[in-house]
Amino acid sequence: MMFSRAALRIATARSVATKRVALSTAMPTMPAASRSFSSSLQDSPRKSLVTSEEGVHQTMKISKGWRNKPLFRRQGDVRFKTGNEAAQLLIKEAKRRDLYDREFIDSISSKMMCLSPVFDRNPKYAFLAKTLMEPERYIQFRVSWIDDTGVIRMNRGYRIQYSSSLGPYQGSLHFGSHITNSIIKSLSFNTVFSNALTGFDAGAAVGGSDFNPLDKSEAELQRFCQSYMTELSKYLGPEQDFPYMGSGVSEEEMGYMFGQYKRINPKASVAGRYFMSADFPESPGFGIAHFANEMLQDKKDSLKGKQCLIMGSDKVARSLAAKLLSFGAIPITFSDASGHVYEPDGISEGSLKTVNKIKEERGALLGRYIISSTTAEFNNPENIMDIACDLCFPCEGMDSIDEAAVNKLADNGCQGIIEGAQSCVTSKGRAALKKRGMLYGPHVMTLTGSCIVHAMGTGATDEELAKHVGRIYQDVKRTAAEFNARGDLYTGATVLGFMRVANVMMTHGAV
Repeated sequence: MMFSRAALRIATARSVATKRVALSTAMPTMPAASRSFSSSLQDSPRKSLVTSEEGVHQTMKISKGWRNKPLFRRQGDVRFKTGNEAAQLLIKEAKRRDLYDREFIDSISSKMMCLSPVFDRNPKYAFLAKTLMEPERYIQFRVSWIDDTGVIRMNRGYRIQYSSSLGPYQGSLHFGSHITNSIIKSLSFNTVFSNALTGFDAGAAVGGSDFNPLDKSEAELQRFCQSYMTELSKYLGPEQDFPYMGSGVSEEEMGYMFGQYKRINPKASVAGRYFMSADFPESPGFGIAHFANEMLQDKKDSLKGKQCLIMGSDKVARSLAAKLLSFGAIPITFSDASGHVYEPDGISEGSLKTVNKIKEERGALLGRYIISSTTAEFNNPENIMDIACDLCFPCEGMDSIDEAAVNKLADNGCQGIIEGAQSCVTSKGRAALKKRGMLYGPHVMTLTGSCIVHAMGTGATDEELAKHVGRIYQDVKRTAAEFNARGDLYTGATVLGFMRVANVMMTHGAV
């Protein structure tokens, strides 16, 4: 009986195979033209970031499995029906976990709302965004050092290695008394999107300390940097994590930290290039100016003759002013903790050299510039926003431009705001910019200069930087149009950066 059943199964299988062969031979062959057309469709580049279909309003091949999966399962299954609902659930979860990290919550909220159209088209991306809200590695440590009087001082050191999906970690270091856990988390989250925009193999990380370098001696600065790097060096490396300059961290601080890293680690270079080397320290400021130029050229305009209000006076602000001068623009202000200087006729190259000489001295304030200029105004008018300008470049702290500031600038004839630092414009400020029809260069896009130059390596030039800036601007503009946000560069940059990271994360599984 067993033998007969086995024989019956074998005979049945042979019969089915025979029918399949007969059917395949009976089917007509595909014409050569059709085959070539089919292969051309497969080989053609995708026109959409999310699907292989063309157009903005394409029909999504939605996986019902992802639509029906719960986004959270902490207290019962929580599902979403729309992209906006998914974004609200993600924001709510971020607030639950990091309620008091205001800057981080603001970054999460603004990014998730921009991504809601992506979640609408393909719900799987909401689950990837949930993963992206949590950094891969959070490093916090004590930094002990001795001041000039022999007293032991304490500071808190950070390095958040947020995402290595696209490549090794890289990102800025920031020193200042204002540095907190929330600020570092916010900056590192934003850097994920900025570095991904470049199209290079670059992960994202940000670090720093609540150490104020402006009121310290050279010996104190060196002792702190050495102590900071002694702990941080365990997590850095030429092919693991590459830090570069940020606010409060100049070539001097980077030099002290590299010296300590070189003392601890035998491998301090890769491919003949020193680790932590600053090949093109002006790249962040030059990149901002190039993006401003691209935005104006897109409007059939140029920077030539534009009066530029610069807020800040650090290395980025001063290199930005230098590049604006080369474009024929007219920088008219700088500012710092003491106030602002205003040159009604513009800051010339000679005046910029004077400002550079003042600010390169540790702790020096802009008020000294008045001694060398007979035309400059110091804190007059009292509010820098009252100065008439064509373009505003905030290079200061976060949330320095709110709704009221945007309206005041617009009333004074300002055409747009191009961010020169992270999250200078608040969410209400961005809404006001859109309402007043002003140009807006978001930090997600404009602060890609350092990452671009690092990817280009030793010998990077300003011409190459400008070429990559033009490519990134067109990519961002195209993405904004694809997701029904034509002209909204903030949404375009956020979506494009997220898609590049998320599509790679999708292949890595639950990690």
